[in-house]
Amino acid sequence: MANHNHSSRLLRTSWACAVVLYFILTVAGMCRSVHAADDAFENEASWKQPSEAELTQFLRQSLERLGTAPTKINDATEQLSAALEADNLDPLDAFVTTARAYSPIVEQLATLISKDLQEAGVRIAPDHPAHLNLNPLPKPLQASVRTWLGRELVRARLYDEALPAFREVDAANSADPAATLFFRGACYHALLQKKEALVDLERLLENEKDSPIRFTRTAQLMVADISPLKEDSLDEISRLMTDVTRRLDLGRADENVQDQEQKIIDKLSKLIDKIEEQQQQQQQQQQQAEQGQGESQGGQSTPMNDSQAAGGNGTGDVDRKKIEDRDGWGKLPPAERKEALQQISRDLPTHYREAIEAYFRKLATDGS
Repeated sequence: MANHNHSSRLLRTSWACAVVLYFILTVAGMCRSVHAADDAFENEASWKQPSEAELTQFLRQSLERLGTAPTKINDATEQLSAALEADNLDPLDAFVTTARAYSPIVEQLATLISKDLQEAGVRIAPDHPAHLNLNPLPKPLQASVRTWLGRELVRARLYDEALPAFREVDAANSADPAATLFFRGACYHALLQKKEALVDLERLLENEKDSPIRFTRTAQLMVADISPLKEDSLDEISRLMTDVTRRLDLGRADENVQDQEQKIIDKLSKLIDKIEEQQQQQQQQQQQAEQGQGESQGGQSTPMNDSQAAGGNGTGDVDRKKIEDRDGWGKLPPAERKEALQQISRDLPTHYREAIEAYFRKLATDGS
C-alpha cells in the first residue's frame, strides 16, 4: 500500500513537472515569436540611415564616376570619415561639404547658395537661361545635393523653389534619407499638398530609430495637423491665406500669388453661398412651421414674442463685386468695406473671421 502511495505521488509530481515544463517552453516560444515579429516589423521600413562606412562608399563610388584620381578619392573619404567622427556636422552637411571640393558643379551651386539662396533654387530649373545641370552627377551625390539645397530653401520658407529641387529624389539614394523625407514632407505640408505630405511623413515614421527625435516629433504633429484637412473648408481657406501672406512677405506679387488670391475669393464665395442656402432653408422651414401652427389654431396666428427675432424679407445675398473685384475692394469707402466684411464673416467663428478681415485689409493695403 505504501509503495502504491509512493508511486502515485511520483506520478503526480512528474505530471506537475511536465505541465510546468510545457508552460515554460510555450511562454519561451511565444517570446521568441514576439521578438521575431518585432524584428520583422522593424525590417518593414522602406529606408534606413546609412552608416559611416556606407557613406564613405557612396562618396567613393560617386567620385569614381566623376573620373576623380584615386589619390584624391582616398583623401576625400578620409576627410568625410574625420568629419563624421568629429560629429560637428550632420551626415548631409559632411557629405556635401566634402564632395564640393571634388566636383565643380557642386562647388558652383554651394557658392551660389551662400550668396543668393533663392537664385540657386531657380537656377536648377531646366528652362533657366543659366541652368545649373545636376543630372550628370551620380545618383547618391545628386540626391544628396538636391536634398541639401531643398532643406535650405524650406528653412527659408521658399517652398516653391524647394519642391522642384527634391521632388524626384529617391530617399534611398540620399546621404540623409531622414532629411529628404522630413523636409520634403514639410514642404508638401506648407503647400497644402496633403496626399504627398502624408506619403513622406508616414514613410519617415516607419523608421523612428534612425530619425532624429526632432524630425519624428514634428512629423507626428504635421500628420495630425493635415490629416483632417478638407477641401473648401474654413481650415483650408485660412491656410491659403497664410500662404498668400508668406508670399507677400517675400515680396512676391506675381501671377502665382494672384491665382492664390483668386482661389481664396472663389472658395469664400462658395462657402458664403452654402451658408446662405442653409439659412434660407432654415427660414423656409420656420415659415412652414409657423403656417402649420396658424392653421391648427383656426387660421389665427399667435402674436410674436418680444424676445423672438423678426424674419427679414431680404435674401441675404452678398454683393459679389465686393468679394471678387479685388481692385475695387481697395477703392471702397471705409464704411462700405466694413459692411462687406461683416456680410462675409457674419456666421464664421471668431478666429476665422479675424483671418478673413486681416486678409482683405492686406489686399486693400498692398493694392495689386
